[in-house]
Amino acid sequence: MIDLQPIKDAGLTVMVDTMWGNGMGWFPRLLAGGKTRVIEIHNTRNPSFPEMKRPEPIQPNIDVGLKATVDNKADVLLITDGDADRCGIGDENGEFINQLRVFGLLAYYMLEVRGERGDIVKTLSTTNMLNKLGELYNVPVHETGVGFKFVAPKMTETNALIGGEESGGYAFRGNVPERDGILAGLYMLDFMVKTGKKPTELLKDLFEKVGGEYFYDRIDSPFSGDHESRKKIIRDNYPATLGGLKVTEVVTVDGFQFKMEDGGWMLIRFSGTEPILRVYTETRHKDKVKAILEDGLKVAGLNRSF
Repeated sequence: MIDLQPIKDAGLTVMVDTMWGNGMGWFPRLLAGGKTRVIEIHNTRNPSFPEMKRPEPIQPNIDVGLKATVDNKADVLLITDGDADRCGIGDENGEFINQLRVFGLLAYYMLEVRGERGDIVKTLSTTNMLNKLGELYNVPVHETGVGFKFVAPKMTETNALIGGEESGGYAFRGNVPERDGILAGLYMLDFMVKTGKKPTELLKDLFEKVGGEYFYDRIDSPFSGDHESRKKIIRDNYPATLGGLKVTEVVTVDGFQFKMEDGGWMLIRFSGTEPILRVYTETRHKDKVKAILEDGLKVAGLNRSF
């Protein structure tokens, strides 16, 4: 699926945070024998996951890895979660690239650099940059409910090029239709080597391709009562605007997604594994992210700021 030799020969310094999990040892073994240097941290088994709340490849769990990237003057940070099916990325400046942007980068790499074509499968909680890429490269984009239990069957049905979700899990044609954090990390390295660019430059190229930046955030909130009572509160509070942006459509495939006039969206849904309600947004307006999330909490009857 990937020619490792050019990556080995590239002379990169690759920081790897394996989050005390079973991603440990893979990148050093796969990339050994050339000029590229791999530095691993958190690479022993430790089920208490020190220095992080839990082995999820997002901030603040990855802050130690981001600092190590700067300290070691690394070109990129690759992060795998506890079971290595999810992938996180930090740029050469020690800044986190959120998982929606990574999905956009990987799809752009497949379409532009590798020249491949095929369907894209995305959950409704991930980036609309994929819809834009689908238009630009004339490939279908399918939106599913949240979770690979929805993504995998659609990938199999359509022989999709790439599939993924908001949590940082990405799957690729030719591999199993399931998340693979190690392969995703290798593809990111190949993207850098084939273009000769650093992560910040690749992200700039992606934004130029899709017509500007996209901004994302999420807040998780505990709630009282049962799901049905909370759903009724949401239905009774459908908003006309969010963060000052007009709501243009409501989608109820999985939770409540409110599409906005800027092409962005806000999603309210219940966690399938925890007693919490999640509010997500992606918008073209950086200054409206917080306001949209706060409005989302109000729609759900959870009036608190953050």
